[in-house]
Amino acid sequence: MKVWAIADLHLAVSTPGKEMDFFGGAWVDYTRKIEENWRAVVAPEDLVLIPGDISWAMKLDKAIIDLEWIDKLPGTKLLSKGNHDLWWSSINRVREVLPPSIHVLHNDAFNWHGWTIGGARLWDTPEYNYADYVNFKENPHAKVEPGDSAQVEKIFSRELDRLEMSLKKLSPDADRRVAMIHYPPIGADLKPSRTSAILEKYDIDTCVFGHVHEVTPGAVPLGEARGVTYHMVSADYLKFKPLLLG
Repeated sequence: MKVWAIADLHLAVSTPGKEMDFFGGAWVDYTRKIEENWRAVVAPEDLVLIPGDISWAMKLDKAIIDLEWIDKLPGTKLLSKGNHDLWWSSINRVREVLPPSIHVLHNDAFNWHGWTIGGARLWDTPEYNYADYVNFKENPHAKVEPGDSAQVEKIFSRELDRLEMSLKKLSPDADRRVAMIHYPPIGADLKPSRTSAILEKYDIDTCVFGHVHEVTPGAVPLGEARGVTYHMVSADYLKFKPLLLG
C-alpha cells in the first residue's frame, strides 16, 4: 500500500468552458493526462492526497460530477479544500454526497495504515512568495482574493488555528505524520515561518502543498528543514503525475 499526492486537479467535467487549457502548454488536455498518469501508478489499495482546488464547480450538485470522476480512479482519496473550491460549503452536506472511495479533511485528522494526516487550506501571507518562480498568466476563472492586508491577516490567522486544530488530532501511534495544505506553508528558501513552526511543533514528517502554478517542474528548491520535508504537488508542477510519498 502506497501513499501519493497531487493537488490542483481543477476539474471542469461538470463545467465545460472552465478547463485550464486556457493556459496552453502543459495544461492542454490535462484531464486526460491526470487520468492516464494516475491509472499508471496508483493501485486500488493505495491512498491519494488531493490538497485543494479540486473542481471549478460553484455548487455542490455540480461538483458531484467531478467527485464521481475522481471516484472512478483507483485508490482511496483524501481531499482538503482549496481557495477555488467554492462548491465546498457545509462539511456535513459534502460528506453526505461523497462517493465511496473519497474522504475529506476538515478540522480533523485521517488515519490510514500507519499514516496520520491533518491539514488546512491556509491563505496568503506577506512572509514569503513564489513570484520569482512563476511564469505568470492571469487566470480568467479565478476569484479575486482579498487585497486588504488586515483582511488577509485575519483569514491567515484563522487558517493557522484550523491547522493546529487538525494537527492536535493526529494519532500518536502512527509511523508517518503528514500535513496536507493548499497554500504554501513556507518559502522556497525554507526559512522558518509561522506555519512551519506549527508543523514542527506537531512533529510533522512530510508536508504537501499546491496552489502555485506555471512553475517549471523541479525549479523550486524545496526539501527538508527542521525535521519536515516539503513537497510542492501542484498538478502541473508534477507534470500531472501523482507524487509517491511512501
